[in-house]
Amino acid sequence: MKPPMRPDALDALRHALRGFAAERDWEQFHTPKNLAMALSGEAGEVIEHFQWLTAEQSADLAPEVRDAVALELADVLLYLVRLADVLDVDLVAAAERKLVINAERYPVDRARGRSDKYDRL
Repeated sequence: MKPPMRPDALDALRHALRGFAAERDWEQFHTPKNLAMALSGEAGEVIEHFQWLTAEQSADLAPEVRDAVALELADVLLYLVRLADVLDVDLVAAAERKLVINAERYPVDRARGRSDKYDRL
């Protein structure tokens, strides 16, 4: 398993995306609404690769499909990071905060081995 992304790597990606958009004069198009819509569209493209597959098939993708999924996941990440930048959201801090919230909502003794929503545990 790879280690989680380092915050400095995420920050470098944010700066690279900011520069990429600026060089192309795309800031005018990178509104929160447009970026959220693009993010949703790219997430849909990830889903397309798994539609109609069984759980087993989805866990054993052919190398070329896995590579295509990787590129779609990259698109999702890029739009997510750009949206967070435009909204001035610290993604690492928000994710860390959300993990704390989820740990409270899904205590191990009640959630282990269950997929129920927190209000049904």
